[in-house]
Amino acid sequence: MQTPLTAISEEQILKLLDEPRTFEQGFRFLMEQYQERLYWHVRRLVGGHEDANDVLQNCFIKVYRSIRDFEKKSKLYTWLYRIATNEAITFLNQKKRLAASSIDDEERHLANQLKAEAYIDGEELQQRLLMALELLPEKQRLVFNMRYFDELSYQEMSDVLGTSTGALKASFHHAVKKVEAFIRGD
Repeated sequence: MQTPLTAISEEQILKLLDEPRTFEQGFRFLMEQYQERLYWHVRRLVGGHEDANDVLQNCFIKVYRSIRDFEKKSKLYTWLYRIATNEAITFLNQKKRLAASSIDDEERHLANQLKAEAYIDGEELQQRLLMALELLPEKQRLVFNMRYFDELSYQEMSDVLGTSTGALKASFHHAVKKVEAFIRGD
């Protein structure tokens, strides 16, 4: 009998992954357990649904290939979160290199993309928040997303990003000020 998903722990998943005969089952549990949370984290970083799915797919491919190297020095989710974050940053950097349009064109494209997203229609404040986040420098956007949406502590963010908590607090403070100014229309 299969263990219900809600009852499986990180330790049980890791135990399944350690055994060659139960590896595939363990990986399915890992994906089911963490896929949605990682999707929304990545989605807030890269913007669109398709891009988020592509990044998440790359993330799980990396996890599949390297899970046996996981040293268990941190929680599994922290390790997965770090991989997803790095994949999103890599995607954004590649996108920047490939972009040949001006900043104005990019802002218009983003505004149109956000307006077209069904879950945002009619929610002007949320739309403005997402637009403000897109204009933040990459590090500030990342820290804002991790703190505001994912509700990670500064210590958890420090573990994922390898940055001091003081620097993260400063980045979050600057991001909040910029987002507030954009929403107010300053």
